Amino acid sequence: MEFSYSEWLLIALIFVWTGFVRSGLGFGGAALGLPFMLMVYDDLLYWLPMIGIHLLFFSALTLSSALKKVDWMYLRSSFRWIIPATLVGVFGLVSLPSQWLVVFVYSITLFYAVMWFLNRAIHSGNDWVDRVLLVLGGYVAGTSLTGAPLMVAVFARHVAAHYLRNTLFVLWFILVTIKMSAFVVIGVKIEWVTALALIPVAAIGHVAGLKAHEYILQNNARFKQVIGGMLILVSSIGLYMSF
Repeated sequence: MEFSYSEWLLIALIFVWTGFVRSGLGFGGAALGLPFMLMVYDDLLYWLPMIGIHLLFFSALTLSSALKKVDWMYLRSSFRWIIPATLVGVFGLVSLPSQWLVVFVYSITLFYAVMWFLNRAIHSGNDWVDRVLLVLGGYVAGTSLTGAPLMVAVFARHVAAHYLRNTLFVLWFILVTIKMSAFVVIGVKIEWVTALALIPVAAIGHVAGLKAHEYILQNNARFKQVIGGMLILVSSIGLYMSF
């Protein structure tokens, strides 16, 4: 794609933002970044491989010294619900019309944004609800990589707080590996040069997010309310433009 200088600047800022969210919260880089990317260029299959490359790189970087702080037991038990749903979602991504997928991403993001703005959380109280959320989260992750908040609601109930972020990073790494493998197999064009060129930009946000992680956790509700309000506006505009 040929973008203008102003569009490249905007793209760089968006990738700084996704890096910050990914390392600051431990999830949500795609969910909070894709709506902005789609405002620049509304093709999900253009952005998702780049997001995938970044997620693999930064997850591996973060986990290189933290694999002992991962709840492997719960991670393995959750895969029987998440992986099949993710594969179905990947199939939907490559077979559904592009406009439907764009509307899907904005709609999912709008749902998260309203929940956060109203200071409401997705809760799971029993095993059946856990399974439903894991299946839904896996499907949404397979379709658009924005299923993190659904699965986090379940993992937060079963994984100790000091293991949660690293366990989620392993989960994202595995899901994105599946997704990227599918892209390669079916011949989706991957903008490797652009993705690699944007890694240093995203690294700025990644480092800032690591430093802000504890502060964000201590002010989680306020942070999500501000982000929720911003995403309500962006997603509403995106849906309007899509229709």
